[in-house]
Amino acid sequence: MTYSAVIFDFGGVITSSPFEAFNRLEAARGLPQNFVRQVNTVNGDTNAWALFERAEIGAAEFDRRFAAEARALGHELDGASVLAVLAGAVRPAMVAALDRLKAKGYRLGCITNNVPSGHGAGMARSSDGRDELEQIFARFEHVIESSKAGVRKPDPRIYLMMCEALGLMAEDCVYLDDLGINCKPAAALGMRAIKVTSGEQALAELAAVLGGGF
Repeated sequence: MTYSAVIFDFGGVITSSPFEAFNRLEAARGLPQNFVRQVNTVNGDTNAWALFERAEIGAAEFDRRFAAEARALGHELDGASVLAVLAGAVRPAMVAALDRLKAKGYRLGCITNNVPSGHGAGMARSSDGRDELEQIFARFEHVIESSKAGVRKPDPRIYLMMCEALGLMAEDCVYLDDLGINCKPAAALGMRAIKVTSGEQALAELAAVLGGGF
């Protein structure tokens, strides 16, 4: 199979996983491991996180709603504290891979679920071209942000929006994401999906899928 484009998630793929930061927050607050993820799986399309990623609520309302959702599960945790640790560290090897892929003629896209405020992976983009993350985003031909598109993964529409922007069929694309729930609709549409567990694993699988490395 020959592919024309490689589409990336951002947080957890180009940057380290925010779940690592969430786990550190949980440990510091004496909360159960993966508690933040637990909160975000309850009513997954209508909870505070989902509404914020679609820009249907602001940061203050997210803070209030997330705290209420956490309290309903038996623990105290405000949404502002979660947002404060959301940004992940950039993985230089992934950024270098973007440059190699582009040099090989692959078209690059990014589909990211993000929130409309703050700064960092998973948060609103900056207008400052000197910003490290903006310099990475500039490598992509198209970037679709949930907070601007009003739709978020795993809704199939957001993947189709990228196909339309690139003028390609889903079968022409490889898709990388650190969440299996986001890989499934991409695969169902016909993309070759790669679930990212580490930067090294992702690049090795991508090289194998593309054939002959990159």
